[in-house]
Amino acid sequence: MRALAKVLAAATIAAGLASAAAAQGSAAVKREAWAVAGLNAPAQMVVDHWGVPHIFAASARDAFFLQGYNAGRDRLWQIDLWRKRGLGRLSASFGPSYVAQDRAARLFLYRGDMAAEWGAYGAGARDAVEAFTAGVNAYVAEVNAGKRPLPVEFKLTASRPELWDPEDVLRIRSHALVSNVTSEVARAQVACAADLSADRLRRKLEPAHTTVVPAGLDPCVVPADVLKDYLLATGAVSFEALATGGREAEAAPQVQLAQALDAYQNEGSNNWVIAPSRTATGRPILANDPHRPVGVPSLRYIVHLNAPDLDIIGAGEPALPGVSFGHNGQMAWGLTIFYIDQEDLYVYDTKADAYRYKAGFEPMTVVHEAIEVKGEAPREVTLKFTRHGPVIAETPGHAFAMRTVWNLPGASGYFGSSRLWRAKSWADFKSGQEAWGTPPLNLVFADTGGDIGWSAAGLTPVRPNWDGLMPVPGDGRYEWAGMMPEAELPASHNPPEGFFATANEMNLPYGYPAESRKIGFEWGDRSRITRIKEVLAATPKATLADSMALQTDSHDALSRRTIGLLARLSSPDPAIARALELLKAWDNDETAGSTAAAIYQVWATNHLGHTVVTSVTPEKARILVGSGQLDAVISYLETPEAAPTRDALLLASLGAAVTELKNRLGPDMATWSWGRLHHARFEPAAAVLADRQLAEQMATGPLQIPGSASSPRAATYRPTDFRQTAGASVRLVMDVGAWDNSVAVNTPGQSGDPFSPHYRDLFPLWAAGAYVPLDFSRAAVNRDAELVVGLRPAK
Repeated sequence: MRALAKVLAAATIAAGLASAAAAQGSAAVKREAWAVAGLNAPAQMVVDHWGVPHIFAASARDAFFLQGYNAGRDRLWQIDLWRKRGLGRLSASFGPSYVAQDRAARLFLYRGDMAAEWGAYGAGARDAVEAFTAGVNAYVAEVNAGKRPLPVEFKLTASRPELWDPEDVLRIRSHALVSNVTSEVARAQVACAADLSADRLRRKLEPAHTTVVPAGLDPCVVPADVLKDYLLATGAVSFEALATGGREAEAAPQVQLAQALDAYQNEGSNNWVIAPSRTATGRPILANDPHRPVGVPSLRYIVHLNAPDLDIIGAGEPALPGVSFGHNGQMAWGLTIFYIDQEDLYVYDTKADAYRYKAGFEPMTVVHEAIEVKGEAPREVTLKFTRHGPVIAETPGHAFAMRTVWNLPGASGYFGSSRLWRAKSWADFKSGQEAWGTPPLNLVFADTGGDIGWSAAGLTPVRPNWDGLMPVPGDGRYEWAGMMPEAELPASHNPPEGFFATANEMNLPYGYPAESRKIGFEWGDRSRITRIKEVLAATPKATLADSMALQTDSHDALSRRTIGLLARLSSPDPAIARALELLKAWDNDETAGSTAAAIYQVWATNHLGHTVVTSVTPEKARILVGSGQLDAVISYLETPEAAPTRDALLLASLGAAVTELKNRLGPDMATWSWGRLHHARFEPAAAVLADRQLAEQMATGPLQIPGSASSPRAATYRPTDFRQTAGASVRLVMDVGAWDNSVAVNTPGQSGDPFSPHYRDLFPLWAAGAYVPLDFSRAAVNRDAELVVGLRPAK
């Protein structure tokens, strides 16, 4: 890969943008007046210099209505595509290439009792959704009437935005992170190809646990493409088929499974909360930076809603009302993924459309639906369901269905936050936590009285007689015994350490009955949490600046263990010897300018795991194990079992990394740096339909990026070209009680319009580790106003 252009230093970027913001602040505020059909009373929206809307309304209903209306203004293409993908309506807008994806999506829609579904969320949640979707529809109506511009992506796809029903928001489940069906399938395939011991390098189990093939399961009957529909239903929308005029090429099933596993394992988040006793101000600090796929437009949207009985600010999904995490006037909360196992694959013996269950055969529920197809007659598709869930694959004599908490009331992704919008105390927080559905979370809390805390949250299946780590026969021997009461999930109120932090690690407390409750055995590695806890423990009087620095910290704690294995090694090869010298002297900080970081990441990601797996794993299972999980590979190398071959494997893999770096960056090691490889460039899916000039307008970057998946900064990348693929979708650091001191940054910007100044304005700040104010008081909002809109009901 050619070297990336050198970028400005972080301090220069931050200083320049701060100066620009100050200049903007002294400029005249733009004022507009809009008449909006469906608004009940006059309101005001103030958009600040960073594109954050602050909505002041006479009622909560109007606040949520204007949130939906503004979501259309800033993110219409994104939320319209989210709805069409989730409901299985892509073909109606884009043609026959999307029929298979539409059918797959419909398998995973919530099909249960809507009264129970609405009742599973906070008081007023239904009113909020109905108002939000009415606001979206009001904006869509203006677009369709020619009063507002049609976003460029609709022009590229020759499509139009559609109107929303309130139920659409809740029935779509497939955007919420749940696990672990992909790992179940991978483990079954490894067990078929070799045995379960061959899976140890693919995924480390925590707490220490030995799994077995469930009685009655032949892992070899699970087809390689068993998850095709699941991956289609949960995957992003591609426009390659439209660009090429035909169907998009499909990767092999095992490649698709490996990609899905990598994507899921590399998504996560950091959060922490610090007690008043350990801060410089005597007020709590709460920090949160959820890690998801990064791209354009941003996965998250920052918004402020103010009404007589509602005052919340934070970030959330653009297609949902309210905020998923942030604060109100009394309390702040944040979230990261807590890896509850919420999925199972069931395997059935079948006769026609019936499956074996206990003493007989039970008929599947068969549903026929018509999929509207642009330019063609509707296509009829067949959906099948067992008592456990949607049938996602069939082979002669067998069927495979997925049981997921998505099928239960209250499992709409992130909408459990509706119970936290008006929460004021630990008791209110716990009440919300105990009703949380999906995704499974580490929720952290702080209030203005000085209380802090943490609680795990999420629907937790009770598996009386198996561990959830492999597919199971669907004949009645392996049934969920309901959901575990969420009060039995671990929690900590005012911890004695004076802080609590999470980073997707296995954080079940010592003594927790993990083996009997079987919450989950597959977690993130401890690299990020190790660094976070070290820094927090060493900072007796923490500041907001300390938390900002920690969110963007590029120290890789896992690399300490990896490089520790090299301590006694040497090499007669001058290049390898120099690489060893640099790694042994390295401070483990993956800065953009670090030569050692470049060597380490290329070695650890592209060569170490592959070399060890090739040596240790039976040949038939190698393609399934891939390069392994780095933590699992290192753990193996630290064992006496690995001692006879360890040094040779380390040197061979390091030599391969040095060769790759010479090919990528040239022979002079002094010119190598991590930033020359590791970069962020975001391109929206629809850009493949644009001409070169427009496609470039729709893209952002590249910028050099420090860190990796193992640093608190969590900058996950593609091994093929080192482009960042996942990381902090948004960062928030909140001063609890002195709210106007709080800061945030989205990426690449708040707007989804490639021609808006707020499309990419936050990208260099995010890359540089800089932040913008998260204004909350009316005075602060007015001070930083860029646009003030007076809104009135249309006559």
